[in-house]
Amino acid sequence: MRTGIFLSYAGGFKEAAEQVVQLEKVGVDIALVAEAYSFDAISQLGYLAAKTSTIELGTGVVPIYVRTPTLLAMTAAGLDYVSDGRFRLGIGTSGPQVMEGFHGLPFDAPMGRTREVVDICRQVWRREKVAYDGKHYQIPLPADRGTGLGKSLRLINHPVREDIPITIAALGPKNVELTAEIANGWQPIFFYPERADDVWGDSLRAGYAKRDPALGPLDIMVSASLAIGDDVEDRLAWAKPQLALYIGGMGAKGQNFYHKLATRYGFGEVADQIQDLFLAGKKEEAIAAVPDDLVRNVSLVGPRGYVKERLAAYKAAGVTTMLVHPLAIDGAEAHRFTEELVTLTSDI
Repeated sequence: MRTGIFLSYAGGFKEAAEQVVQLEKVGVDIALVAEAYSFDAISQLGYLAAKTSTIELGTGVVPIYVRTPTLLAMTAAGLDYVSDGRFRLGIGTSGPQVMEGFHGLPFDAPMGRTREVVDICRQVWRREKVAYDGKHYQIPLPADRGTGLGKSLRLINHPVREDIPITIAALGPKNVELTAEIANGWQPIFFYPERADDVWGDSLRAGYAKRDPALGPLDIMVSASLAIGDDVEDRLAWAKPQLALYIGGMGAKGQNFYHKLATRYGFGEVADQIQDLFLAGKKEEAIAAVPDDLVRNVSLVGPRGYVKERLAAYKAAGVTTMLVHPLAIDGAEAHRFTEELVTLTSDI
């Protein structure tokens, strides 16, 4: 099992980058930078590429709506170049809150657009003349929609790799099936290992049945909050604001992926309560309503032996890369937690 770290996108990036430099030395395999409505992920990854030499770098994730497929491919090829072949493109759809509320773009056809984006990126990296007649993207633009002067072009530069790994963040059954079919990696959030097969097993198997063997095994990259020690039980509360935000506030009733996931995990009643409180503006009460059991089952928080048992459960559920958010009081503690994680995963 590989280990990875998520960098905060809410501030202090240079300090976080220095932490990655140190974690690279102790064997952390990958560092991811997310993109929400903060600084863009790409400029930060360029900075990281210059500061590091061996650790894999990736987006975790960038939304597919805000860049054209060819720009995504160009950007990925550029980051792969400046990192000497260490880049992984993580993509996702985000949600209507960010796409409509921050970018002013419609949130439409997430599955269809995802498939076409992946197809076009791979054409660009192979340096083919990009010619694509999809439902959502047509390259070159048809004459009846443009000037008629556009011709198929290929990437001028020769990419370091023509098969840059693509990871897709997906939660819904059909999205997960698509990911298992076409992607190099899958990045789910709030992964409960003992319930994962019940929730996603059929989708993964359906996708694997259509998967090109040349893609190799799917890298299942799971994120979890991390705190290791005999006195870290209080850190469970530190993870609750994120769960409350996602379950309660990331979507209207009936249109919230994370609420549906918590419900499928068996926490439907409490998910309804969290959502009702959050949407009513009672955010602190929504946070308090998040049960310890839910946090514990989607996190790595507890004594060393307990965390090792949880890692074994993740591995048994098919997880190949463990991505963590340290629940730490400072950088030194975050480093200690992550270094201990590397040691524990090497024993599993």
